[in-house]
Amino acid sequence: MRLNEITFTDAKPVEGYGPGFFRIGGEVYSGPVLTGPAGTGPWGGLDDAAALTDLAGRIDVLFVGTGADIAHLPETLQTQLEEAGLGIEVMASPAAARTYNILLSEGRRIALALLPV
Repeated sequence: MRLNEITFTDAKPVEGYGPGFFRIGGEVYSGPVLTGPAGTGPWGGLDDAAALTDLAGRIDVLFVGTGADIAHLPETLQTQLEEAGLGIEVMASPAAARTYNILLSEGRRIALALLPV
């Protein structure tokens, strides 16, 4: 078996999560969180489209974690993200975090918006 060290560039990996929190890059964040090439911080949740559309042009794919279970995005938010030219992948937050970490380790231009489990 061959092991390779992973370098995450400026973006931080998701290291863990639990009821109401995420641990990203060694720091704990309560509630919804947004992480990507611009850093990590609180996110206003599904009503905060501006924070997500600001990523247009800087990323290729936005992963949206909808909590413990997969759910559809509100139609208005979906439309705003598509009009901004963002590629969107919606899944449960645990799956979104794992997928984000894998693609981050490959050096992809991605971001992650998570609702707590």
